[in-house]
Amino acid sequence: MSAATVSAPWEAVPRRRLIPARWRNPIGIVGAVIVGLCLLTALLGRFLWTQDPNAPEGERLEAPSWAHPFGTDDLGRDTLARVIHGAQVSLQVGAVAIVIALVVGTLIGLLSGYYRGFVDLLLMRVVDVMFAFPGLVLAIVIAGLLGATRRNAMIAIGIIITPAFARVVRAAVLEVMGFPFIESARALGAGNLRIMLRHVMPNVVAPLIVLTTVYFSTAILSEATLSFLGLGTQPPEAAWGNMLSTARSYVDQGVWMSIFPGAAIMIVVMGFNFLGDGLRDVLDPRVGGGVGDVVTAKK
Repeated sequence: MSAATVSAPWEAVPRRRLIPARWRNPIGIVGAVIVGLCLLTALLGRFLWTQDPNAPEGERLEAPSWAHPFGTDDLGRDTLARVIHGAQVSLQVGAVAIVIALVVGTLIGLLSGYYRGFVDLLLMRVVDVMFAFPGLVLAIVIAGLLGATRRNAMIAIGIIITPAFARVVRAAVLEVMGFPFIESARALGAGNLRIMLRHVMPNVVAPLIVLTTVYFSTAILSEATLSFLGLGTQPPEAAWGNMLSTARSYVDQGVWMSIFPGAAIMIVVMGFNFLGDGLRDVLDPRVGGGVGDVVTAKK
């Protein structure tokens, strides 16, 4: 056999076949790129663009230029610096709110699905009551009662997202509880806590990852809404929501004041939604891509 006919095993396989079909997801890739750029902007933007977001850096209502690519606002503050700072605020609020919802919602869903009976009835009725109120209205009420600060906005957003996590975790736990390995663990003497942590929780991680990504966009949008209404991040600190609130009065004189923070909100929310869709396709075996891989492997 000549050397020309000998090739590495991977050379005989089409390049696209080396990557499972469900990982070739353009929407998920676009979302990951957008989210990655947002994270880099929040982490490194202040080092690359060093102007103070809260101090006047030029003439008021100055149009976009080389010195101020996004223009300046009504006080002469650099809009680009404020948009970068707004990315930090949005990601911080979104992360804290998601952690609150993840911890509380997972606990409620796990206890409800595992113990069922009266515990399930009680916890799910509480969740139903929370679902009965529009999320944004409930967030406004909670933030208004606690006080208009960024910390209270995080708490309010975390509370309104919690029921969604509780419902998803409960459904996943109910499905897992029907598997034979749960009965086997009980027969071997495993306690409730061990079963929940070692056998149930690992099987509900996949839907939690997708839900976390999707609701991150909801948290960011809710933070912008609360800041727009004066119930979130307070001026003079920059946040996308309060930047839009200020820009309402200057649409005719400086439309860029509303264009750039509004575009930032749209792009980041779209990125997290795309990323969530892509992760769902990858992690959910019932999605077409995953089934196709199995069929291909069998052939």
